Amino acid sequence: MSLTIKFSKNAPAKSDCLIVLAHQSNKKAALITDGMDEELAALTQKALAKEGSYKAASGETFVLPLPEHKTLSRLIILGVGDIEQMTAQTLQQAGGKLFPTLKGSKSKAPALFIPKDGLSKNIMAGDTGAQLAFGFALRSYSFDRYKSKKKTDDENTPSDLKTLTITSEASKDIENTYTELDAIKQGVFFARDFVNEAPNDLYPESYANALKNDLKPLGIDVEILDEKKMEKLGMGAIMAVGKGSERQPRMVIMRWNGAGKKKDDAPLALVGKGVTFDTGGISIKPGAGMDEMKMDMGGSAAVVGTMKTLALRKAKVNVVGVVGLAENMPSHNAYRPGDVITSYSGKTIEVLNTDAEGRLVLADCLTYVQQKYKPKFVINLATLTGAMMVALGHEYCGCFANDDDLWHDIDKAAKEADEKIWRMPLDPEWKKQMESSVADLQNLGKSGRWAGACTAAGFLEHFIEDGTPWAHMDIAGTAYIKADKPTVPKFGTGYGVRLLDRLIAKSYEQA
Repeated sequence: MSLTIKFSKNAPAKSDCLIVLAHQSNKKAALITDGMDEELAALTQKALAKEGSYKAASGETFVLPLPEHKTLSRLIILGVGDIEQMTAQTLQQAGGKLFPTLKGSKSKAPALFIPKDGLSKNIMAGDTGAQLAFGFALRSYSFDRYKSKKKTDDENTPSDLKTLTITSEASKDIENTYTELDAIKQGVFFARDFVNEAPNDLYPESYANALKNDLKPLGIDVEILDEKKMEKLGMGAIMAVGKGSERQPRMVIMRWNGAGKKKDDAPLALVGKGVTFDTGGISIKPGAGMDEMKMDMGGSAAVVGTMKTLALRKAKVNVVGVVGLAENMPSHNAYRPGDVITSYSGKTIEVLNTDAEGRLVLADCLTYVQQKYKPKFVINLATLTGAMMVALGHEYCGCFANDDDLWHDIDKAAKEADEKIWRMPLDPEWKKQMESSVADLQNLGKSGRWAGACTAAGFLEHFIEDGTPWAHMDIAGTAYIKADKPTVPKFGTGYGVRLLDRLIAKSYEQA
């Protein structure tokens, strides 16, 4: 479903539902009537007085039917919580919580009223309206590409809700603020679409071609390395992972040069794991839940979603994104436990388990981007380990960073983007555990399943050049969820796009 956000000084004549705001004062709902129609305001105040349980907590809604009104069939009060504690994040969450209420109301043309002076001196009308609209839009996402019939009584299919009009005397300010947020939304949706895509349609070649077709028109240079080019370059790690499948691997290099082509201006580097389906290979996974392994390319989705956002908002920064795409399948051609492979870096790797494949894909990508571009930093994202989900569940991404300044920038961006992250320890012992007695490295830690997320990070650290600031984000638990959150519907989340865009905008983008 594609939902449109519109902006207007006045509610459209066809509006059948008006949404107004209320804040929490002394644990009671206080209607924000500034600029509101006096008759409606009086009617609403009267209804609130009778409804003592409504407190106007952030995202809490109260639906008031208006059977005798000329145009409106209902009025919805949206709570924004305590104004003194309000942030962009709480407004986004309130906007997200509005969506299921509005969708359930069967409204076709709702309008959200924003007071011309906003809600406080710190959050003016432009930010208030834009952040509420952003949260609403993020939650409105649905993936219905494979549905042949659209039943209005099916909660998983779209309703008649296609447009939300933001109504305010400050509509121009709101629209201007929302423009950049809409670019972020489009990047998030781009990422979610890929994570939700069926693996028979999304495989290395089709994924690479889709990126070229979608990103090149936006001004992003897109280069695709096929299996012949990668074999010639000696990328033995990613090629080993994908050789069991008839659909051979690809590496896609995306370059956004928003700051110009200065020789002394090294780009930022984003790297993503793109295993489009992971059976585990010869070390095959259990059958239960294997369908979810279509989302094992969530790290690559975060990278390509970020690249799209940067291009849409014409970010003044140079960024290179690299995604390694492979399908891990068992066959007579598949790599095996006991094999020794040679990575692009020249380091040899003893394969102990073919289901520890993501780190092999990333190894060649990390080496390539460092050797060719000498970036200011490297951040890689991957649905890398089940151990990370054991540690942090679906709430937090685990982040391993070798540079304190980079970590602090990431942590700050995560808070502002409302994407939770937690720093995990890098320790020389875990890096040492990945050394093999047969080859240079092995793809499992010597302590087995203990500290599995940490030893995986230790493996990747072997492919980071001295002096390169680097962070590894294990998004195994945050890339794909099974229950709705305020701004994120279930399944593919697009986690990482908002965080990375915020990181780049606040800490690295040219003024």
